[in-house]
Amino acid sequence: MKLNRIGLGILLGLAIVMVKPLTAHHSFDAEYDSRKVMTITGYVTKLDWVNPHAYVFLDVKDESGSVDSYKVEMGPPYALARAGWSKDTVKVGDKITIEGAAQAKDGSKAGGSLPTTSMTLSTGRKLTMR
Repeated sequence: MKLNRIGLGILLGLAIVMVKPLTAHHSFDAEYDSRKVMTITGYVTKLDWVNPHAYVFLDVKDESGSVDSYKVEMGPPYALARAGWSKDTVKVGDKITIEGAAQAKDGSKAGGSLPTTSMTLSTGRKLTMR
């Protein structure tokens, strides 16, 4: 009987250790500054439609004519689908404008979508990114 309890305790402990990484999640405020928002216009180079967050990558030309590559984190695919998105909504080469994305705190060319962040497609269609 005592051996069964020990075995059960070990199995339960292993189950907890294995599940904990699956529930881990990053803090938005640790990566992005929601007080510093940006608006960028550029051409899509890649779209990652993955969990837990989708990402759009785009090349943005600055005032001097040089091109910077940006990565913008979007909401999870299931939430984007409910908001009218599909994997084919944005394609490589499309010109888009992202309004209201929070800038990365580390100074990289990255942003995170806030509840008010939107993407405007070249067709004029405007979609929320969260």
